Amino acid sequence: MLPYEEMTLAERELWDAFPEGRQVDLRVGSPDEDDPARGADWGPERTLRATVVTALARGANAAPPGAVTALRVAGARITGRLDLAGAEIGHLLRFESCWFEEAPSFYGATTRTIGISGSRAPGIDATLAQIGGTLDLQRSVLHGSLSLLKARIAGELQLNEAMLYGPGRWALFAGGLVMEGGVFCRRGFTALGGIRLVGAHLSGGLFMEGARLSNPGGPALVADNAVAQTLVFSEGFTAQGAICLRGAQISDQLTFDGAILNGADMAIDCSRMQAGDFDFTPAARPSGAVDLRGAHVSVLHDGESIWPNVVQLQGFSYSSIQSKDGLRGYDVTRRVEWIRRESGYAPQPYEQLASWYRQVGHEDDARKVLLAKQRHRRSTLHPAGQVWGHVLDALVGYGYRPWLAGVWIMALTVLGTVVFGSESPQQTQPGQGPPFNALVYTLDLLIPIGGLGQRTAWYWTGGSIAQWLSYALIAAGWLLTTAVVAGVTRSLNKS
Repeated sequence: MLPYEEMTLAERELWDAFPEGRQVDLRVGSPDEDDPARGADWGPERTLRATVVTALARGANAAPPGAVTALRVAGARITGRLDLAGAEIGHLLRFESCWFEEAPSFYGATTRTIGISGSRAPGIDATLAQIGGTLDLQRSVLHGSLSLLKARIAGELQLNEAMLYGPGRWALFAGGLVMEGGVFCRRGFTALGGIRLVGAHLSGGLFMEGARLSNPGGPALVADNAVAQTLVFSEGFTAQGAICLRGAQISDQLTFDGAILNGADMAIDCSRMQAGDFDFTPAARPSGAVDLRGAHVSVLHDGESIWPNVVQLQGFSYSSIQSKDGLRGYDVTRRVEWIRRESGYAPQPYEQLASWYRQVGHEDDARKVLLAKQRHRRSTLHPAGQVWGHVLDALVGYGYRPWLAGVWIMALTVLGTVVFGSESPQQTQPGQGPPFNALVYTLDLLIPIGGLGQRTAWYWTGGSIAQWLSYALIAAGWLLTTAVVAGVTRSLNKS
């Protein structure tokens, strides 16, 4: 530590102010001159050596009894490295509109509130720090990474209007961060580089309304396995790069209302995520895919034209759907089109949607969804299976439209009655048996089990149209019966 006599006037002023917690303001009152972007050019009258600031922060100038110490400085050029690694600091640290020559280090430190607002620095290292108050970095510009790896903050993390520049690397590296307060990245917060919050505990939520994240070569934000109360990416939030929330647990709300999502191949990866309300109503259709495989939400909020071309829904479950498009948003045709955005055939999304329709009392829509599932599945079968699938679909709608069998029977009955009524059959045993009745004879041919006495009592000769039609009706009867049994059995089993 430098002797008092070797300190500059600015350093002595700070030294004397520290025991009383007074602010030392070295600004000159000109917005241009006081802009930290020009801090490298500030003269010695505004320069503080990091060794002096570090000594004070570590409690070098003891306070008199009853005084509340604090290190408060504004408009200073701090040269050298502010190294507080491992320090135990029991007073406030606040730097306002300052310029740091090197990245301050709070590695493993135990501190109270730290404020570095409206300042410029080549990064900040607070890895493993224990901050008993708020970390305030509002309006600051960091040309380097902000590291909060496995840090613990009792208050809030304030990054409103801050700018983090870490192109090609992590702009915010905060895996394992534990927050008791909220993380606020509002009002123009900008990050050039990725934000890493893997395994973070965000008890107070993450709020990024209007924030801009850009990491075209990688993910814009990674919060895999994070635990949070609320995640807000809304009101013009913009991401160039994927938002990854794999395995995240969100007790209240996850919202992308009004967001702009421009991930290249993947816009949002929420696989295995659990959330309360999931509001997916971005300002425009995302440019990349949305992955919801294995996720579960209580309420899904969405709209008609906001889902991308690829949506992975295998294993995605929800208790309710709320559409911003009103009744149109619940149209079963539109919902099936949403499911068909899944690449390949997956049965679970159909079954989940059908279950929800049943839950809200739309049994007919549920059957339509399950019919669409069978038709989609049919495309994956071998040719023989596809042919049989077409037969089941045409005759009984895979069991979800059993009334089709009745339509076929009625049509064939009318056809048989007309054709058989225009010709005269031969009696099997002349003078015995019931008189010929075209309607009853047709029904007797269509019913494969039992009999009405007409089929065995009369026959056709000479290869007539009636004879060939009788053969066809017998085959149709067996086919209809088989289709009804197969279709109904399938629908009952899947129900």
